[in-house]
Amino acid sequence: MDIDQFLNETHSSIDHLQVPDIGSTDIVVLNAQERALVNRVFENLRVYSPETMVGVATRVMDLERLSVSISRYPSMHESGALAGQLRSSETLIETLCAYSDGERLLTLPTKAILGQGFLVAKFHAFAAITKVALNSFFSDQDIQELRQATLNIMFTLMAEDVYMSLLDDPNLRPGVRRDVAESLAELWEHRLDPNVSSLAPVLDAVWTVRDQIAPNFGTMIGTSELLLLSIALDDTWQRFISSRLGDSDIASSMEEFLFGLSYEDISLIRKELKTRGLSAIGREEVPGIIGHKAALSNEDPRIFYRAYTQRRNNADARKRLQAAGPKKTIEDHYMQFIFEQNRMKKDNGS
Repeated sequence: MDIDQFLNETHSSIDHLQVPDIGSTDIVVLNAQERALVNRVFENLRVYSPETMVGVATRVMDLERLSVSISRYPSMHESGALAGQLRSSETLIETLCAYSDGERLLTLPTKAILGQGFLVAKFHAFAAITKVALNSFFSDQDIQELRQATLNIMFTLMAEDVYMSLLDDPNLRPGVRRDVAESLAELWEHRLDPNVSSLAPVLDAVWTVRDQIAPNFGTMIGTSELLLLSIALDDTWQRFISSRLGDSDIASSMEEFLFGLSYEDISLIRKELKTRGLSAIGREEVPGIIGHKAALSNEDPRIFYRAYTQRRNNADARKRLQAAGPKKTIEDHYMQFIFEQNRMKKDNGS
């Protein structure tokens, strides 16, 4: 079978894949930007390596088949009754608001559980396509766009975790809690999240630029780094920093993010500096004190996600043990700020 026959039989020119539709309840395989990017990859590989293009096309078709299977499960908006029990979008929102993390899993819609697997598969597909581009003489712009697309998929996965974490906060205002639950349900419906467009660019910029700044491991405050990082970022981030950094939990969670270290590691370094009578140490000296390297690399989105989950797990443990240190990640705090700002606008508008 030649390449043209393969393309005709598998529809590997992905124009037929579903275009995001507000009225649809299906999972979206590729959004408009991803669609254009993958089509560009196909065109480049048609010249460089037709065999590789077949492999990429197969990955995309696998995603489509997976999304079709998952989309057959009931929509988040579907109303009905099973064994006399009503089910609707309203009962879903109420369940999300009422149940804690340990109780929630077996009450979640099947589409929500399976959809997370779809996003992981999509992340792997785009990570693989990015590697292909790096080894196929693609332009720097194409490679950067593929990297950003892969990051956005990772941030969508992370947004789901952040929403769940916010719903577990008993102090979250009822109106904000409902907004979070509604956004989570909508994310499950299409596996797209509009809030990622606010979250991803800021955190990616902070993550990338902070790796270029040598942290001050003397004071461990990070104020100068923070000011540099905040330059040129969007207005929402600047309002968040200026209005909330006085909160000790937010300040500590920001330190964890900036230095790639846990609150406990930072405390240990401060104690060691005091014991040794030192005013500062270099980045290369940190592993000798805490026994491991700081999570500062921005080469792989998996490192970002792993760092987030580690900080989130540490925060959850501190809550359970009532231990010192941040009880939320900076991602949780920032997303909560966005929801609170949006809720304030709604309330003022009404």
